[in-house]
Amino acid sequence: MRRYDDPVEVRQGWIGSAGEGMEGPEQFVWRGRLWQVRAVLAHWVETGAWWQSTGVRAVIGSDEPAAGLEVGAAPAVDQVGAAPAVDLLVERELWRVEARRGREDGGGVFDLSFDWNAGSWQLVGCAD
Repeated sequence: MRRYDDPVEVRQGWIGSAGEGMEGPEQFVWRGRLWQVRAVLAHWVETGAWWQSTGVRAVIGSDEPAAGLEVGAAPAVDQVGAAPAVDLLVERELWRVEARRGREDGGGVFDLSFDWNAGSWQLVGCAD
């Protein structure tokens, strides 16, 4: 599977049978082309790297700085003067789907990611 980080527009719809279905990607536009989802192969949720937060490092006594911070550096401060809260439960929802562009197109398998913080979709993987 090739990895990408491309923004996509997703149209959601009802997936699955009544009573067992859920809302999910029905169509998406990637690089100017419309793809029709034929099947959902997998669906899962990933959490962010909570173990890298300053608060967790303080609890476990780690002296290693998080990416972009120096040891002893003061945390960023917001306009009110308080250190910003770190969201330890940042999540993104992933959908592995089989999709194609038309009747003649063989299609492929795509990994679509919905970032709950940003409210946006990305295509993160493709095997076609």
